[in-house]
Amino acid sequence: MPDDSRLVADAIHRAAIRLLRTLRRSDAETGVSAPRLSALSVLVFGGAMSLKDLAAAEQVRAPSMSRLVAELEAAGLVRKRADAEDRRAVRIEATAAGRKVMEEGRARRLTALTTAVRALSARDRATLARAAVLMRQIADVA
Repeated sequence: MPDDSRLVADAIHRAAIRLLRTLRRSDAETGVSAPRLSALSVLVFGGAMSLKDLAAAEQVRAPSMSRLVAELEAAGLVRKRADAEDRRAVRIEATAAGRKVMEEGRARRLTALTTAVRALSARDRATLARAAVLMRQIADVA
């Protein structure tokens, strides 16, 4: 039996990107740009962090992240705080308003996804549930 791992990986990659693009359409309702939402998501779901760590998580350079954080701060979605362990350092954290933007956006995405999943047969939903578990396993080791 030939190893079809590359074909399966390609199919998952294509499906994941297409699904994300489809669900991101609802993000426009937040009024926050995609790069800002992405950084805000890291802070909401990952917790407060340094500018350097946030830039690394978003795979951008610190000066770019600094500008983005300034924009998020001006919008009231994040704030800077002195690091409890090193008063010279600054940590960036999501505000309540920032968390609300992310929670509402996530709820919109889940509503759209739930509608699509509900349209599937029970058997297909079970298959998709198992696939979600497997995809998480892959993500944890990749």
